[in-house]
Amino acid sequence: MSESIYAELRERISSLKSKGVTPGLAVVLVGDDPASEVYVRMKGKKCEELGMHSVTVAMPGDATQADLLKKIGELNGDGSIHGFLVQLPLPPHIDEKTVINAIDPKKDVDCFHPVNVGKMLIGEPEFLPATPAGVQQMLVRSGVETKGKHVVVVGRSNIVGKPMAAMMMQKGDGADSTVTVVHSRTRDLPSVTRLADILIVAMGKANFVTADMVKEGAVVIDVGTNRVDDPGSPKGSKLVGDVDFEVVKGKASAISPVPGGVGPMTICMLMANAVSAAERAAGTR
Repeated sequence: MSESIYAELRERISSLKSKGVTPGLAVVLVGDDPASEVYVRMKGKKCEELGMHSVTVAMPGDATQADLLKKIGELNGDGSIHGFLVQLPLPPHIDEKTVINAIDPKKDVDCFHPVNVGKMLIGEPEFLPATPAGVQQMLVRSGVETKGKHVVVVGRSNIVGKPMAAMMMQKGDGADSTVTVVHSRTRDLPSVTRLADILIVAMGKANFVTADMVKEGAVVIDVGTNRVDDPGSPKGSKLVGDVDFEVVKGKASAISPVPGGVGPMTICMLMANAVSAAERAAGTR
């Protein structure tokens, strides 16, 4: 599914290059978190495949907050970088909120800055956060009707749950839904998830959603990525989602796998945000 979006992006990138503009995306990585390093490499590889300008800024784990803010200031002023992000999580001595607020909203391709969150909430987005946008595109491009449907979002994080709920209640394609959000403090959570026509799960708990929590024929989107022990694997572990895929797939009318479902769409939509930022900077959007 992401390939059809990449094909569209290649056309937009080609058009920008014909005007002398090469979309530029930078990623700032502080420290050596293994999962973050893998994700950053995947972003850089995809930029190269698309013919975009890619920069990775690697900073040591003991870099100060002042060091990081200085680098953000440099990227804000760099005309060859149209969008950038600071890879999370950050070391504990660096304040995440201060860092996010320092990013120029016009270059905030993660859509974490309060200005962009606010614009998204009122239905006038500059960017959409990559993972929720990927979920929405999966629904649209799979032909899943969302208008008037009951969407239940499991999880209330700032990265997925909250923006996902906000996006699905907007007017327009892939939205116009009635939205309920459930979380760790919800009473009798399964009774609510069973009401969902579309169940979007971002709880961060391996195999949390089981068959008894899903309505027959529901569409299930699994956003979770959890590494669990697997003695039969060469690595001794494997990736699973927040949904118990094997027991739920027989009940759902459609279900996204982990890995290989939402993950690739997240990187795809990040690239789309970077291209949109370049188009705005070039005055073509």
